[in-house]
Amino acid sequence: MDKQIIFEDDHIRVIFLKGSSDTLVVSFGDLISRAKGMSINAEKSLIKYQYNVIGIMPKQKTWFPKSSMLNMQQQIQPFLAQFKERVGYGGSMGGYAAIKYSNLLNMQKIVAFVPQYTIDPEVVQDRRYAEFFDVSIHQHMEIQPDEVDSSREYIIVYDPYFAEDKEHFLKIKPLLPQMHVIHLPFTGHEALSVLASSELLNDFVEKPFDITYFYQRVRQVKKQSKFYYRHVLDALLPRHHQALLKILEDNDLQLDERYFDAVMKQKLVQQLFRMKQGTEQNLVKLGALPHFVQQNGAQRPKVSTAQHEFLVFNLVSLKLESYSADVIAAQSQYLLPLNGRSNALVDLELNGDHYLLTMNDRGIHKLIALGEPLPLDQSPLIFKQYAEFCSVSYKQLTLSCDTNGLSHFIENNVDEQTKLFLI
Repeated sequence: MDKQIIFEDDHIRVIFLKGSSDTLVVSFGDLISRAKGMSINAEKSLIKYQYNVIGIMPKQKTWFPKSSMLNMQQQIQPFLAQFKERVGYGGSMGGYAAIKYSNLLNMQKIVAFVPQYTIDPEVVQDRRYAEFFDVSIHQHMEIQPDEVDSSREYIIVYDPYFAEDKEHFLKIKPLLPQMHVIHLPFTGHEALSVLASSELLNDFVEKPFDITYFYQRVRQVKKQSKFYYRHVLDALLPRHHQALLKILEDNDLQLDERYFDAVMKQKLVQQLFRMKQGTEQNLVKLGALPHFVQQNGAQRPKVSTAQHEFLVFNLVSLKLESYSADVIAAQSQYLLPLNGRSNALVDLELNGDHYLLTMNDRGIHKLIALGEPLPLDQSPLIFKQYAEFCSVSYKQLTLSCDTNGLSHFIENNVDEQTKLFLI
């Protein structure tokens, strides 16, 4: 499609994308989708529906300074004048600009995802963007009453449980009494990523606002989003353990093994095991494929932590963790108890064979078959027995087991959480 740069200064690059529709979409970039060549925010989706587009792309993290926008408006007026229907669209910094410059660009509809009111640290408590505030270009940068109008249609999408974005919403709300609001709980600041959909973007641009219809469409899109469950589980897991099981039961998931980061994946797998629901099917749904599987049945746990759970090696996360004896028995194919031989290298029995448990300075464990040479970066763990307790050490560090069943190595070898006991 035909593109041309129609304005540019130190802060913004403005690109006109010619389409065949009667509507002009003014698409504002954000911190991530800044000016890069001739790219436009949400370009693929906008091209799909043949929209005419003015893409206002930030070149710096400067929140569309008003001086730049005023100069731009004068220069692009011939392009704006061709269209009676103008829709503003953007998220975060782009959502802020879509609202703030709605009068300036005479936009009839504005769709703003998680917008800011200002980044001035004297005005808002949110400090995520305070480092980008520049008093020389951001005087009175908050959205002003004379920059918006109740005759325009404003649609704001945000997570009401995310405090930083809620602060901005509550400051914007008195300025826009006629606005429509779509709540997207447990998505944090990623609402735009969760709802990335060509069809939904087209709905926002073209369809009259109907709250029932849009909530139905939002539910459909978010359940297909690779971002959604990550945010939901992260928010719910600490308080609502059954939420994970409910999501797995109700959805035909098969996530990529890189979908969750290592920390999140470990917590999810651990919670499944504690609920005794660590089935192969559930692990596959989470993209948490086991590295090894124990085929020879349950082994008797021998090493107790200070929390009266038993120390095991998790064959899915490849981490040392602790569980109750009944959980270990129920998930024995994935949880290997430590042998706990006094003053010896830590070893594990897996399917009749014995392996040394080793680790490197990045905390990565490996199982090394007895008799096999160690990799140069790996060192064995040592099980030490003292008069009143035991411990596991790696070089000068000692294993510490917390109340959540997770473990890490620390320098203090007399901490209560480092004490282990042979049963």
